[in-house]
Amino acid sequence: MVENNAILNRFFTYRILFDLIYGNDNSIYETVIKRYVSDPEDKDNGKIISEIYKFMSEKYRNEYFYQNTLLNKLLLEKHDVDTTTALRQLPIARSKADFVLINGKAVVYEIKTELDTLERLRMQLTDYYKAFDHVCVVTSENHYYQVLHILSNTPVGIYILAQGSTTSLIVKKEPTEYNTCLDHTTIFKLLRKREYENIVLEYYGKLPSTPQAFYYNECLRLFSNIPILEAYALTLKELKKRNKIMITKLDKVPYELKSLAYFSNFSESDWKKFNSFLSTRYGR
Repeated sequence: MVENNAILNRFFTYRILFDLIYGNDNSIYETVIKRYVSDPEDKDNGKIISEIYKFMSEKYRNEYFYQNTLLNKLLLEKHDVDTTTALRQLPIARSKADFVLINGKAVVYEIKTELDTLERLRMQLTDYYKAFDHVCVVTSENHYYQVLHILSNTPVGIYILAQGSTTSLIVKKEPTEYNTCLDHTTIFKLLRKREYENIVLEYYGKLPSTPQAFYYNECLRLFSNIPILEAYALTLKELKKRNKIMITKLDKVPYELKSLAYFSNFSESDWKKFNSFLSTRYGR
């Protein structure tokens, strides 16, 4: 049964979303509708997606479901879009951080759903602490005691995504600050060119005047000479500028699609197509 539901991992993606809002044929949407929605001809696309998501909440809580819950519960309900930034799938050393929330501090949230194993968890946490000083594992009730055993006597936080009619995020243990392993090179590799240039310019008052072939390495050298906690603070300041979105746009997005919309970088035209798609009756 789990294998049959794996198509849902491919459905809640940016490629599928853009195909749908621009009217491109998409066999995955058609297959998912046939499998999970009754009488789709009587419903608009927004209602159909809501029904698909409801099935996921009851039978197949995959990574998108967890990520969307984190964005809704933490960014939108607990914090403020204007003062807090969320990042997803951020490459850090050998790993990718599932979800990162940056406001006054930054927290990496590593998602371990009931569909996942915990084999790589220790390695992932080691990588995350090279770039961030707060890390939390978000997992299911099924994994809780195993995760608790792995994370005993560590600064890593533990959140549980409870199963029930209303999805709730239960804090079992808050993450505590741990900055001993912060690494200049790992942090620098998070940054885009404009971001590390902003940091070098702010700290030194000028950018390096070196041939282009040596420019990246010279910026890295200068960054590495900034005290690590100051370099970290300057990095958070830059990362926080990413993924800016007007709350008035996000407020109108259905709960089920808020994560996709937040990270999609929609143009004004995309927003219009998106809203039109949701309100259009299926098949029209």
